[in-house]
Amino acid sequence: MPVVDTEQQAPSVTPSTPARVLLPSVLPAVAVGVMSSLLLVGVEVAAEELQGVLWETVPGALGIGRYSVAWMFVMLVATGVAVGLVVWKVPGHAGPDPATVGLDAPVLPPVVLPGLLLATALTLAGGPSLGPENPIIAVNVGLAVWLGGRAVPRAPGRIWPALAEAATIGALFGTPVAAALVISEVLSRQETRGLLWDNLFAPLTAAAAGALTAELIDRPSFDLDLPSFGRPGWADLLAAVVVAAAGALLGMCAVRALPYVHGAFRRLRHPMLMLPAGGAVLGALAALGGHLTLFKGLDEVAELAHDPDGWSAGDFAVMTVVKLAALLVAASCGFRGGRIFPAVFAGTALGLCAHALVSGVHPSVGVSAGVLGMLLAITRQGWISLFIAAVLIDSPGILALLCITSLPAWLLVTGRPQMQLRPDGTPVR
Repeated sequence: MPVVDTEQQAPSVTPSTPARVLLPSVLPAVAVGVMSSLLLVGVEVAAEELQGVLWETVPGALGIGRYSVAWMFVMLVATGVAVGLVVWKVPGHAGPDPATVGLDAPVLPPVVLPGLLLATALTLAGGPSLGPENPIIAVNVGLAVWLGGRAVPRAPGRIWPALAEAATIGALFGTPVAAALVISEVLSRQETRGLLWDNLFAPLTAAAAGALTAELIDRPSFDLDLPSFGRPGWADLLAAVVVAAAGALLGMCAVRALPYVHGAFRRLRHPMLMLPAGGAVLGALAALGGHLTLFKGLDEVAELAHDPDGWSAGDFAVMTVVKLAALLVAASCGFRGGRIFPAVFAGTALGLCAHALVSGVHPSVGVSAGVLGMLLAITRQGWISLFIAAVLIDSPGILALLCITSLPAWLLVTGRPQMQLRPDGTPVR
């Protein structure tokens, strides 16, 4: 009778991490989560207050229309001057070139962080088409590494960036689910030990603390309150696949243009030339696309969705192209901000354009598919793109539709550059 080698046939089992190892991470994770959320909400509230002064109080006192072409142009150029001064004169120069930074933030020294916060608040208030996510994650990572290394010197240094990134993403979207999806993609590219859930335990704790803190003081919501969507049919699947593909292709156009537009602004060499020039281009785009194409786009998306039949297909098409171009210019010339929220606006406008062109395309299907395709091209992160596209629509039936739709859209974008550059100006793949 043959001898059976039981050691070779035994199944490979990944050992789990004991609870006594995981428990000490809870308190630091909660502390980082609360701190990261408070900083995010604080910057957003300060930016909103400044935005009210710049776009309501001042033009009202001057008797100028707050969204007149002249005022939009003046404000965007002035924002370029203000951010340019910060980048030029403030210690740390407001961090690295924003076109080279994604959600996976570098660890910045403490001296850089105040200037980056100031430049971000000015960008959010002044109207350029960028969101808060990238710079706020970078600031929270820098603070967590600096403070955490002093408070808990024995903790592994790599834990603090993971906690801060997860906490900020949880606070941004009001749920730790978004952070879990982003972290799982990051972990898939790294060598890790133990079970996936063990590796997610501390970051998820930080994300939950960040999300709960944001919920208590700010109550973020992404539901666009679009017309209810029931059970999906074959026509909905076809519409979703076509719109998502169109969104991915449009997003890839912006991605392809990024190195060239970025290079054109870099030739100006000085932030006091690059940023005001970028503001002037953004002012011209705002005159073309209207005031809804200003700012990070989240409030403006809600305004679009409130009346999906309130604009023509041509209006929606213009807003889609202008917002995408504004995102491209703002990310290229040096304004500090992230690319997710403006991409959500562009995808929403594209989906509503599809609904306006073909009435059989349900607004919820068009919007979710447009956002999915646009985010896949811009971020190259499948899980977060699916999450954001689904969370905009309050309908369980949309998730299965989007999961199927993401497959052909992913084939269009995989292996191609994403909307981020290396320090030498070449695209990141």
